[in-house]
Amino acid sequence: MEPATSNGVRCLIATAAPAPITLASREQVIEPKPLPPYSRPMSATIALVDDDRNILTSVSIAMQAEGYVTRIYSDGETALKAMLENPADLGIFDIKMPRMDGLELLRRLREKSAMPVIFLTSKDEELDEALGLAMGADDYITKPFSQRLLVARVKAILRRATYDRGVSSGDAEPELEPMVRGKLQMDPARHHVKWDGKPLTLTVTEFMILEALANRPGVVRTRDQLMDAAYQDDVYVDDRTIDSHIKRLRRKFREVDPEFAAIDTLYGAGYRFADS
Repeated sequence: MEPATSNGVRCLIATAAPAPITLASREQVIEPKPLPPYSRPMSATIALVDDDRNILTSVSIAMQAEGYVTRIYSDGETALKAMLENPADLGIFDIKMPRMDGLELLRRLREKSAMPVIFLTSKDEELDEALGLAMGADDYITKPFSQRLLVARVKAILRRATYDRGVSSGDAEPELEPMVRGKLQMDPARHHVKWDGKPLTLTVTEFMILEALANRPGVVRTRDQLMDAAYQDDVYVDDRTIDSHIKRLRRKFREVDPEFAAIDTLYGAGYRFADS
């Protein structure tokens, strides 16, 4: 009610109260447009397995901020039972855990499931990393790690997994063209790599670095350029990280071809791929 004056007589004029803004109306106004295929995180569930509660909490918060649903477990034994009964879309496992470590968890899980898995490792666990990748892990990230880097790896792996499911069901988008550079064959859609017909197992990061090199054979790619190709969202890594990935790539290729020499080092400049 508001006071008003008419011919010297004060009176009250009723005015309508503003309509309350409900949560539903706000959500309707700011509802985002549907995301394109392979980037919809809403339906993806991520299983986090680590005996460090601080890591569980921080990773869970980062994943939920991207729209993912998280389930957290503090040991491998509990996680295995839960994931066999109610599978997740992707797992993030620590390697060193009580009751059942991450490697045994992956081995037992692989008997029933092809769920993608990322390992969280310490700097002194290189042998465990290699064993985990041989057992079917999709990638590993060394502690301490950037949450943005982990999110970028999760998105890349889920995109590939979603594509593979689409191919098997006949619902996939048109395939990205495979790349052939001499003995090298790369399938970007599936992240498959072969050298002289022999398959290699690469992490997502290694695949992206190799793809950046092979896309322009003979052209020198600086470490900064390779960082941009492999690490998204302005994640910073130092030069030694790129050098380590190149070293691992060469080692994996030489396991199938001891004469492999297609990745050249130009000291002070960077790396290049030679397809001859």
